[in-house]
Amino acid sequence: MNKNNKVIVGLSGGVDSSVATLLLLEQGYKVEALFMKNWEEDDKDGHCTAEQDLSDAQKVADKLGVKLHTINFSADYWDDVFNHFLQEHKKGRTPNPDVLCNQKIKFKVFLEHALSLGADKIATGHYARISENDGTFQLKTGLDDNKDQSYFLYLLGQKQLSKSLFPLGDISKTKVREIATEHDLITADKKDSTGICFIGERNFSQFLQTYLPKQQGDIVDQDGQFIKHHEGLAFYTMGQRKGLEIGGGFGESGEPWFVADKRIENNELVVVQGDHALLYHKALSASDAHWIGNPPILPLACTAKIRYRQQSQACTIDQDDNGQLRVVFDQSQRAVTPGQSIVFYDHDVCLGGAIIESRDNE
Repeated sequence: MNKNNKVIVGLSGGVDSSVATLLLLEQGYKVEALFMKNWEEDDKDGHCTAEQDLSDAQKVADKLGVKLHTINFSADYWDDVFNHFLQEHKKGRTPNPDVLCNQKIKFKVFLEHALSLGADKIATGHYARISENDGTFQLKTGLDDNKDQSYFLYLLGQKQLSKSLFPLGDISKTKVREIATEHDLITADKKDSTGICFIGERNFSQFLQTYLPKQQGDIVDQDGQFIKHHEGLAFYTMGQRKGLEIGGGFGESGEPWFVADKRIENNELVVVQGDHALLYHKALSASDAHWIGNPPILPLACTAKIRYRQQSQACTIDQDDNGQLRVVFDQSQRAVTPGQSIVFYDHDVCLGGAIIESRDNE
């Protein structure tokens, strides 16, 4: 059934995309692969591994007998993903570049380029599933709860889903590594990539300070008591513990400190000690709603995630007088973060999502 369908898989040099390529071949597709380079900034500390990743991707392609294309999307990544990422941080918000990267790079410029090379569809190593019913496509969660990546894919639409395959959606990460080992793929034991999409894992605050100016302000407790200076609100996020470096002499207990709020107008970072009530909010407002299928009738009872790997939380969505989504959770949520995505689910179906603008307690 698949023998006349040409699929170009995004081969990153990791184990997931390697096994995705193998599975597509076993399913009878005409398979080619494409390696994307998306970050040009000089990196002498080993955070960006593009050269090694390309080498591994080529070895996998050679072993599986598929043609490997290479392309440089760095300009697109800078303009459409990284610049937005920096602008949001300047505002004191915490964006999710992986979400935008999927929309603007993997399922836009990569998809367009693959189609220009004669592909019928593209494929990636995401842990998610796609189903079709009467011409309408649904994005579903991956069957491996620990690896489900539908959260990062909520900005996809009908066109992208109709042209995409996720070969790993029905299997576990453990099984993926077993398959890679059985077929002697060089990536079988390769460590998963982490950190910012295409940029890698690094000291986040130091990395941002390369691109954003420091704007020193005060770190205060919930009562407004001065604790120390910060280097800029852009370098902190809600719920953050590591990197605050608040020593002894503050607080009545030995419990750690966490970021509870950013007072943008005063350039103040508010921190609290322990599992403080100020870390929790029951409601939020969100903008830029994107629905994968037809927009739901509101109010809607469903579940939602405010961060990747979080268990879905029961909530009700409605619309406020300003046209934004108003989400009220059954239970208060910790570290609701403006700039991050809230993604909505109906059981295993991803409905879509929006960008968190503010939070409060209703």
